[in-house]
Parts: sequence; structure tokens; C-alpha cells
Amino acid sequence: MRSQKAFSPTFSFELFPPQTPEGVEKLRATRKQLAQFNPKFFSVTFGAGGSTRDRTFETVSEILAEGHPVAPHLSCIGSTRENIFSILKKYQESGIRHIVALRGDLPSGMAQPGEFRYANELVTFVRKEFGDTFHMEVAAYPEYHPQARSAQEDFKNFKNKIEAGADSAITQFFYNADAYFHFVDMCEAANLNVPIVPGIMPINKFSQLVRFADTCGAEVPRWIRKKLESYGDDIASIHAFGLDVVTELCERLLKAGAPGLHFYTLNSAVLTTKIWQRLGL
Repeated sequence: MRSQKAFSPTFSFELFPPQTPEGVEKLRATRKQLAQFNPKFFSVTFGAGGSTRDRTFETVSEILAEGHPVAPHLSCIGSTRENIFSILKKYQESGIRHIVALRGDLPSGMAQPGEFRYANELVTFVRKEFGDTFHMEVAAYPEYHPQARSAQEDFKNFKNKIEAGADSAITQFFYNADAYFHFVDMCEAANLNVPIVPGIMPINKFSQLVRFADTCGAEVPRWIRKKLESYGDDIASIHAFGLDVVTELCERLLKAGAPGLHFYTLNSAVLTTKIWQRLGL
């Protein structure tokens, strides 16, 4: 993993737009706590529907007003070029220079993907219309995208995104460090010399973790599943075990030269803060 050691480490936190006034207040408190760690950026997820997109922009605007760097997610499936252009124009005018460019999921009830089918088409479009205005992150799947027909096809899709002009990548969460190391080695062999930052998911609830993993194709190793199952509803034991597992994973990744960590916070600062403190970052 030689090339990744060449990049200075960046640390970032993913948030999602809250749906209720209580959620807005909770997220403000979460941001305040996480901001003390001086992240490179907060990323904000992007829903397929109109109202969800509005909430993304509201959350992004509030983070900007607080003086924090922010990278909105932008999902292209189910969108038109005109629609994506207007969102990017709004971000450009707001002073945002960092986005996470994703394919996204087709909204329920929508049969056609729209004018974009894949994330590399979105990256190409952004570069054509906005040049180097935006630093573009894309997604990487060390354990392969759940909809990929083969490992080779999945890697080719990732390569297409980088060659289309993406600057760096954030991985889906994983608990098998070897999958990440293997993916990075493949990128080096293909001369894809961009930072590939590991996505880190703190372990909060077993059922929630399994649901996320099944949706995105991430593997929860059998020994971790069995251990979590054995705790039943004992949240304190689940958290204690999860903190040990995830801290050890982060230590191993950073020691091997990973160019930072991207935490999937689920709008809570508690577990991420504990991992951060254990790592002594």
C-alpha cells in the first residue's frame, strides 16, 4: 500500500439531513461536539425526493454558516442534467468546492434511471460544466457493490469514475481490513493514484448493523455477528465490544498508511468521539 502513504491523512464525518425539529437540534449538538476535532469536512447525504434534497441544502447551508467545511452528496440517478446543473450552480454560488458524487438508488416507484445511469457519467458532466471548481469524492467498494455482476466489472466501474476526473474516494464501511488492502493494491496496479479513505461505521445496534450491511454488500464477519448476537439487548456490552473492534480496525488501517478515516456517524457523536479519543488523533 505504498501510494496511500504519500497522502496526508484526512478525517471527516458523514451526517444526514434531519426530518424533525428535534432531529435538527440533535444534529447541531452532534456537529458542535465533532467540530472540536477539526475535520477536513462534514459530508451530508442526499435523498432522491424533492423535500429530502431541500433538507440536504438546508443542512449544508447551516454547516457553512457555522464556518465548517462541507461536502454535500450528489446522487444522479433519477435526475436530469438540468436538475443536477442547478444544484451544482447553487453550491458554487454558496462557496462550496467539495462534493461526493454518487450514482444513488432509484427512488421507489420510478422505473427509469433518468439521464444518468452511473456515477462516472455524473463525474464527466461535472468536469465538463464546472471544470476544476469542485473536488470530487466518489464511492469505493472493497467488498464489491451488491449489484455488480462480477468483481472485475465492479473494479472497472470504479476505474471509470477515477478516469472521468474524480479526485479521491471514500469506501463503503467494512470490518475486514484485508479487503481494503487488497482493493488499494488493485488500484496501485492499475495506476489509480488517488487517496482511498476507509469508511468507518461505529457499532451501535446489532439489528441496525446487519440491515445496513445487507443493503450495501458489506460483510460483518461471522465472529463479530456471533459475539453481537450473544449480547442480546445488552447495549452496554454491544457498545464496549464494538468500540474494541472498530478502534483496532482504525489502528490497523492508519498504521498501514490509510490516508485518513471517514466516520459514518448516523448523526450521533458519542461512539465516534470515543473511537477518536482511543486513537489519540
